[in-house]
Amino acid sequence: MIKAIPFDFPYDGRLEPQHTALLVIDLQEDFLSPNGYFARKGYDPSPLRAILPAVNRLIAAARAAGLTIVHTRQGYRADMADMTPYEKWRRQRAGLDGTDILLRSSAGFQIVSDIEVKPQDIVVDKTCNGAFTYTDLELVLRARGITHLLFSGCTTDVCVHTTLREACDRNFQCLTIADACASGDQYAHEAALHMVTVEDGVFGALADSEAVITALSRLAGGAR
Repeated sequence: MIKAIPFDFPYDGRLEPQHTALLVIDLQEDFLSPNGYFARKGYDPSPLRAILPAVNRLIAAARAAGLTIVHTRQGYRADMADMTPYEKWRRQRAGLDGTDILLRSSAGFQIVSDIEVKPQDIVVDKTCNGAFTYTDLELVLRARGITHLLFSGCTTDVCVHTTLREACDRNFQCLTIADACASGDQYAHEAALHMVTVEDGVFGALADSEAVITALSRLAGGAR
């Protein structure tokens, strides 16, 4: 089990690699680059970059233990046909008209080079904050028999939390890894982490990366 709050994860003590996936949400150039979308909106991307070492350690431990690794990327079609009028208005308001920011045709859409994506990893592209909305993520997870999800990535308060809530409503067992998630707004980050634990874990459990890595290392070594 993984040491966590408000309960150790999973609640029934059955952490099985073949039924568990690590989600690495939206660690893209558009969010982490000093010239990307996040920075253009006036946020400091450095807190997002600061989690990369922890995320890489988690990915290595998850691979060694036999977990599925799922990366997500957020962005719109190059022709913006999937962009709503409200999103176009927000884009114009942010001064992004005429740029390729948050478009799938751009370099900013790609996962940062600091994160190694291997051929066996799953990559899910999305337009919405939640990774289950209008994607095949749930189909992929169900097809692989995945029942337990570990959450990392950015941003804690938006794409991570939206995907977490979607997953809980689909009856996945969820663990958020506090120091492997980040936001440009520290208050929102802390609030999002706190919300995981309310009502005896309404959105699952919360742990730090070292606790997760310790448990995954035991699994990789054959311990139960």
